[in-house]
Amino acid sequence: MVDILHRVGVMAPLDEVYRAVTTREALADWWTTDTKGTGDVGDTLAFRFGEAGGFDMEVLELDPSGRVRWKVADGPEEWIGTEIDWRLDQRGDYTIIQFGHHGWTEPVEFMHHCSTRWATYLLSLKELVETGTGKPHPHEVPISDWT
Repeated sequence: MVDILHRVGVMAPLDEVYRAVTTREALADWWTTDTKGTGDVGDTLAFRFGEAGGFDMEVLELDPSGRVRWKVADGPEEWIGTEIDWRLDQRGDYTIIQFGHHGWTEPVEFMHHCSTRWATYLLSLKELVETGTGKPHPHEVPISDWT
């Protein structure tokens, strides 16, 4: 198995970052404007990206002290069954996000694209929490012919 891993520091309290990765409204403000679901444990969050399709994430864990986990229930074949793991740690003025997209079967080109795309969305999350404005789809930074 192969994982996508990122670490980003956000100049904000942990509870603000936690809200940004657990509420539909905030997810829509940094990841994709087409976000549906309540975000409760056992619920499915649906994220759509226009013609590119989207992902359905089953919420596995919500811990306000700093952990969120989702399992990909539907989406591209390479994503199904993988897990998204958010670990948040308050360190002084920063909340450190340790992000993992775990369980890829092999490091295919699509995984490399997704790693870069995750990085841009994590920076969008950082911008949202620090400034009040993110860059969700369809306003994200273009990175390739795959959007």
